[in-house]
Amino acid sequence: MQKNKKIYFLSDIHLGLPNHEKSLVREKLLVKLLDEIKIDAHEIYFVGDIFDFWWEYKRVAPRGYIRFLGKIAEIADSGIPVHFFTGNHDLWMRDYLPTELGVKLHTEELIFSRNGKTIFAAHGDGLGPGDKGYKLLKKVFANRFLQWCLSRFYPNFAFGLAERWSQSSRKKEKSYKYMGEGKENIIQFAKQQLERQHYDFQVFGHRHFPMILGLNEHAKFINIGDWIVNFTFAVFDGNDFELRTFKNGKQEKFTTNLEAEYKINIF
Repeated sequence: MQKNKKIYFLSDIHLGLPNHEKSLVREKLLVKLLDEIKIDAHEIYFVGDIFDFWWEYKRVAPRGYIRFLGKIAEIADSGIPVHFFTGNHDLWMRDYLPTELGVKLHTEELIFSRNGKTIFAAHGDGLGPGDKGYKLLKKVFANRFLQWCLSRFYPNFAFGLAERWSQSSRKKEKSYKYMGEGKENIIQFAKQQLERQHYDFQVFGHRHFPMILGLNEHAKFINIGDWIVNFTFAVFDGNDFELRTFKNGKQEKFTTNLEAEYKINIF
């Protein structure tokens, strides 16, 4: 990394939620942030659930998000590497974004080193102990034959079906609430990782609570947060991580409040 350059991580923006009008407000705010960070960005990582729904056919992709997608194309064209991870809400990304925007698509976890620091990055869904029901469901949705079968449906029907499923699954959750270090599956997963291999930093999305947690003297767990309540993102300066928020349209250091209960039905 060049001196004074930074790596930015964002996740769980859920563009499209809850409707076009309200999503557009967040999309414009996101574009404003991207205009700021592109000045000193070495790389930008979008760590899953950037869209609340994404279902990509061979020749058809979801409509909308033009301001955001155009900005990503501009940043990638300028030579700044942009990475997209699939999340549980935008699992079915294929080659549209890499081809049209020039981003690098990751469907699994990524391990890389910068400035001598090793970073493990993943969206985080289905990792760690428990949650067997979701892990099984994820395997079903990731099945290539099932995807082929569903892609035979007319897009209007298929998109509507997927959107209703996304909304239904969200209604089953009352809130995103930090359950404590010993009960968070992703934190348990991160600790188990360290028993096998050292990572200086493990970066995740999925769970919407923004936090940086020391796992030991030399390793940290980072949860990026969300762009529904907290509008947070993580910044790596080549040595360490910091959480920032852009909720009020300007970059500010984020102070974690793990006692907060982030309501799903905030809209």
